[in-house]
Amino acid sequence: MVVSRSAAVSAIPAGDPARGEGDVPVCDRAYPPSRDRLETMAQRVLSMEKAQRMAEFFSILSDPNRLRLLSLLAEEELCVCDLAAALEMSESAVSHQLRTLRAARLVRYDKRGRRAFYRLDDHHVLDLYRSVEHHLDEPCG
Repeated sequence: MVVSRSAAVSAIPAGDPARGEGDVPVCDRAYPPSRDRLETMAQRVLSMEKAQRMAEFFSILSDPNRLRLLSLLAEEELCVCDLAAALEMSESAVSHQLRTLRAARLVRYDKRGRRAFYRLDDHHVLDLYRSVEHHLDEPCG
C-alpha cells in the first residue's frame, strides 16, 4: 500500500529516509510486500551483468551525431561520403562514429569497390529507433 507523505509522516520516525521529501509517495511499513511477491520480483529483475550491458548500449546511443547517423540509415543504405555530406561532418568524423556503432552491432557495411555502404544491422535496431522516435513524438501528459 502506498500512502502520501502527509498521511504517513506521523507513523515514520523523524530522520528516517522512508519519510521522503515533499509529497513524494512513500511505502507504508505496516504493509511490507509478501514473500511470494518478493521472490517473483527477484526472478524478473535484470541481472547486474545484463543491466550493465544495456547501460553501455544506451550510452552509445546517447551521442546526437550517432543518432543522426541512425536516422539516415533507418531510411536507406548510404556510403560514408553521402553520410558526411548530409550531416555536414568530415568523412573521418563519420567513420569514427560508424566504427563505434559497428562495434555495438548497430550498423554493418558492404564493400562495393572502394566505397563502404552502411545500413542498420537488423530489424531490432530499426524497431528500437522507430519506437523511441514515436515515443518522443507523442504529446506530453
